[in-house]
Parts: sequence; structure tokens; C-alpha cells
Amino acid sequence: RVKNSFERYNSKVYLDTNSAKMIGLIGLEFERMCEECDILVSIGGDGTLISLARRSYKYNKPIMGINAGNLGFLTDVNLDEVETFIDNYFKGEYRIDKRMMLRVEIDGKKSYAFSDIVFSKETISAMVDLRVEVEDDNKELSWLNTYYGDGLIISTPTGSTAYNLSAGGPVVYPLTKSLILTPLCPHSLTQRPLVLPSEFKLFIESNTKVEVILDGQEIVHLYGSKAKIKIASKSAKLIHRVERNYFDVLREKL
Repeated sequence: RVKNSFERYNSKVYLDTNSAKMIGLIGLEFERMCEECDILVSIGGDGTLISLARRSYKYNKPIMGINAGNLGFLTDVNLDEVETFIDNYFKGEYRIDKRMMLRVEIDGKKSYAFSDIVFSKETISAMVDLRVEVEDDNKELSWLNTYYGDGLIISTPTGSTAYNLSAGGPVVYPLTKSLILTPLCPHSLTQRPLVLPSEFKLFIESNTKVEVILDGQEIVHLYGSKAKIKIASKSAKLIHRVERNYFDVLREKL
């Protein structure tokens, strides 16, 4: 149905290989699809859009999110609105919001996150010990805190309404530039959520084995080295309806 709506405007539509198999068609490998397309379309819930934003980061293509899930906080176009929205898109009646993303580097490997990066214990019976240092915009490095407990969430403003919110962190307007640190079940009740400027860089190390979870979907490991986190150089670009109002969505969904 979505494919047909685009083809009415003589658009060439490519499908990711795995998605194409679901409807009996032949698709392109994900990387090739990203190279060929002008825009990317996510059909699913917020998790599908988040995955697409992270996996397509280096291509920096605008993403149109169509909601076929439950919450639809990011994917604001519902299935019954698809044809109308695509009509409006080709009339130029849309807007593009730029959403901050995070970059984490561990042992020389760089990974990206759209919503959050979670430092978590590997086993339920253990606790993690995380030493966090902050480098400000003057390149001055300061010891911020040592978090001892179940872990730590580093969230983008977009991700503030996800795991961060469930853990007691603040809701932050999504176009704000900031880093949100929220401890998970800290051993000390004096450890509270913290919001830092996006120009700052974070350095996190631990003497325990830690899982570093990107957007709740990918896992890398940290042990005996230091993770460096900063704002990514490119933002995710989300295609929205012109009339979409964040506060309407916030009130309706939450």
C-alpha cells in the first residue's frame, strides 16, 4: 500500500531484502538501498524507526516514519493517513526535524545511538561500578561521579521519553541539545539525574564487566578500557507533518 502510494508519483521504490521477502518480492541489501534512495521509510513502531536511524547514520538520509506499532511517539503518520501524507509530501507540505544522535567509541570502534546508550550489568545478581569523567568545552577534564548500582543511561532529548523516563529521568524537549545522565537503581539515594550541555564529552570506565546497549537493540562490551561518548557530527532527519505539535503528542501519549 505504501509502495503503491509512492509509485503514483513515478517514484522508484526499493525494499530492504528482509522486508521484501515478507511480501514475496525481491529487495536490495540494506546498504545499497540507503545509497540509492533520496528518503528512507520506516513502517512499524518507534523501535523500527530508531533502528533505521542508527543503521543508516552514515548516509544521512531523511526518514519518514509510518506507525504500524502501538505507541507511535516518533512515527506520527498512522496507516489510515498514508495516502494523504504522501500526497502532501509531494506538494512540499512537510517539515524535517533534526534530532541529536550520540557517538560512543570503545577500543577504537565507533557506534551510534539515536535514543540512548545504557551501561548495564551483565548478570542480575551483580552491580556495576562506573567512573564518569566530563570534558567541558574548554577541554578541561573533571571527575563527575562514580555510579554504583544497576547501571547508567546516557540519553538524547529524543530518548528522554523512553527508558530514561521509566528510570525517573526528566522529559526534555527533543530539539534541545543536551546529554541526559540517569542512574539505574543507584546504591546511593543522593545520585540523581543530570542534564549536561551537548558540547561536553563523557569518559566512562569500569573495573567490572559492563554491557553497553545501543537503543536497546545492539550490545557491545566494556571491560578494562574507557568509553568515550559525545554528540554525533550528524543529526537524524525525521520527516513530519507540518501541523505536528510535540506537546499535543506528549499529552496524548503520556
